[in-house]
Amino acid sequence: MIYKNVMEALDWASSFLVDNGREETAARIVMQHILGTTYSGVMLHLRDVLSIEQSEQFVELIEEHANGRPVQYCVGSEEFYGRTFLVDESVLIPRPETEELVLGTVSRIGKMFQDKALKLADIGTGSGAIAISMKLECPELAVVATDLSVEALSTAQKNARLLAAHIDFRLGDLTAPLVGEKFDVVLSNPPYIAFGEAQEMSNIVLEHEPHSALFAEEDGLILYRKLAEQLPALMNKPSLIGLEIGYMQGEQVAKFFKDSFPQATVTVEKDINGKPRMIFCEIHV
Repeated sequence: MIYKNVMEALDWASSFLVDNGREETAARIVMQHILGTTYSGVMLHLRDVLSIEQSEQFVELIEEHANGRPVQYCVGSEEFYGRTFLVDESVLIPRPETEELVLGTVSRIGKMFQDKALKLADIGTGSGAIAISMKLECPELAVVATDLSVEALSTAQKNARLLAAHIDFRLGDLTAPLVGEKFDVVLSNPPYIAFGEAQEMSNIVLEHEPHSALFAEEDGLILYRKLAEQLPALMNKPSLIGLEIGYMQGEQVAKFFKDSFPQATVTVEKDINGKPRMIFCEIHV
């Protein structure tokens, strides 16, 4: 199946994806990848003739996505906080909600701390999206990023090299690689989906994204409880903890951190869709 130009290929792909129950916007993402350009670049070149190789690759990736593989894995990348991150099946695909955790943290750092050198840890870094974004938005930060997965750390290291971000990557479970040190900022987007919620989830997610980065015991709360127990020994004063949460977990997770940091200001913040999605714990004394 060979298409003469970009517009013709996009028209076919959009219809084909809709017929197969997929979002037609994936056609544009694949075309951007094929042409090595942006959305605007695709729009400017709709009449351009595709080579046979480009046409064949486009069809192959569209069919791959139609068969259930997330389009981000098909093209090998995803946009996060205005930058392109490599992704594969070793890591979760970065979500727009997580950008709000970065945005909220950058804002709070500016308000809470003077011009002192700060140390930040990103626990369960996955693709490295949070750690790398924080380093590039706040270059004065010394950033440590941990993960339990060797494969995930390898992907994160590739992203750090491509984006020229100096990150200290460490292998280990939760705070284990950080013991004996003190931090000014700790961030985490841990697995938080209860195993019982799997039946409500998309097959695309279940069949392709790493379950170790999706699901957690104790109705998805176990890692928040463990972090609340472990972090008091690691935090400077003042300091900041920021977490992404499931939209129904705000009350329980806030309680964990209020119990562990009784003098802290613990707030549940909503995302752009109005759902409780972040916990911030500001430790002042």
